[in-house]
Amino acid sequence: MKVGLLLDISLTLIKARIRQSVVAAAGVTFGIAMFITLVSFMTGLNKMLDGLVINHTPHIRLYQAITPAKQQPISLDKKYSDFKNFIYSIKPRDQGKEIHNVSRILQKLRTDDRVIGATPKVSTVVFFNSGTIQLSGTVDGLDVTEGERLFPMGDNMVKGNIGDLAIVSNSIIIGKGLADKLLLDVGDVVQVTTPEGDRTILKIVGIIQFGLAEVDDVQSYTSVTTAQKLQGKPTNYITDVQVKLKDIEQAPAIAKEYAKLFDVDAIDIQTANAQFETGTTIRNTIAYSVSVTLLIVAGFGIYNILNMLIYEKMDAIAILKAIGFSGRDVKRIFIQLSMLLGLIGGIVGLILGYVLSVIISHLPFETTALPTLKTYPVNFDMIYYIIGISFALITTYMAGLFPARKAAKIDPVVIIRGK
Repeated sequence: MKVGLLLDISLTLIKARIRQSVVAAAGVTFGIAMFITLVSFMTGLNKMLDGLVINHTPHIRLYQAITPAKQQPISLDKKYSDFKNFIYSIKPRDQGKEIHNVSRILQKLRTDDRVIGATPKVSTVVFFNSGTIQLSGTVDGLDVTEGERLFPMGDNMVKGNIGDLAIVSNSIIIGKGLADKLLLDVGDVVQVTTPEGDRTILKIVGIIQFGLAEVDDVQSYTSVTTAQKLQGKPTNYITDVQVKLKDIEQAPAIAKEYAKLFDVDAIDIQTANAQFETGTTIRNTIAYSVSVTLLIVAGFGIYNILNMLIYEKMDAIAILKAIGFSGRDVKRIFIQLSMLLGLIGGIVGLILGYVLSVIISHLPFETTALPTLKTYPVNFDMIYYIIGISFALITTYMAGLFPARKAAKIDPVVIIRGK
């Protein structure tokens, strides 16, 4: 019964200063709404940008790096075994790009519980010929079915179907930037020259666009078989093995493990895209910082209003204490008042933030760089709404705590005597 009475008194105080109460709740509402809107939009944007890289990038890439021999001939001479040898102008060792025992490696990877899947790739640098024009580029030979399952590129297809690579022999999918430069379209043929001078005519079955100019201007895809024939290599020739993990955070540790186990070089996605991840972290930090600042400002507004309310309600506080309410009861009254303002403002803020997010998600956003994106990206993850209302309640509690403690210490005798 006492709890209900204290709550009733809190509501009465809110009604007595309805304008100030509305202003205080509106501050919380605005802070929560902007928090939800800003965080949803920024994380949606980051998720879209991450998708451009992460969805099409292996979590671990196994390959043979071109590096100088780790052990030089002078190191084998016992005469100089105790010397510190300084060797300059060491040339890379030509051991080829081929990964040996690929079938054994793939079998091992596909039985690893930490791995979603693994797929081979044949990569080579080529020249695309159009009349007297030669443009350098990269051709990646893919296991079309498995590659599309692990690293889906179908959503980035501007024209054609990626599955045609497995159906049409001597076919290729080229980047949008490359197609524009060479004035090529689906159904056309393009002449490709390897660094060794071998020339091959390939039929274009699709045009792909990732929205990254440095990729769209040079990247193209074909099947593993076509890429092997392009270089005149046998059917067991593989230059890369792409691995997708169940937990991307384990990539650095697992990459080191695979490099040692298979005696190959390995690079994880975090290392390969460190700069991109830094940008994502900075954008998230800015979004959260601005949003939290708005909520803190709203908390100061409630603090000021409650301070004024205490000074205006000195008589009421004195009467409450005179008729038997303890300082603890008075403290609870004002904390409840603050929490009610936070709860009401927070709920309205969540609704308003959701409405604004929905409006943004329906705004048209069309750019030639990202043809598959039609509206602004927004993330409606429930966790942001939980964080928003939780922070609103915490902020308003802290804003009401100090004025409530002040009200609890008021001596009713001094107030009544002063009157």
